Amino acid sequence: MGRLFKQYLNGPRIYSCSNCRTHNADHDEIISKSFQGRHGRAYLFSNVVNVTLGPKEDRLLITGLHTVADIYCNCCQAVLGWKYVCVLHP
Repeated sequence: MGRLFKQYLNGPRIYSCSNCRTHNADHDEIISKSFQGRHGRAYLFSNVVNVTLGPKEDRLLITGLHTVADIYCNCCQAVLGWKYVCVLHP
């Protein structure tokens, strides 16, 4: 296995993994702060770095059934959230 490549972000407000502090997103990449996750408030970002995607799965969220993939920190493998893959309409 090769050496882990981490991208570092510049800016006054950087969002990072709460476990290992690896940079994940710049404040300017926030699209919305009005999301609710399993464990509280969640943000929608337009772009994130230093993450890997898990397998796609259908998940029933507050807004309906969606196909999502969990997002993991590249460094410590902590679950950071999820990515919308497809929105399924009834």
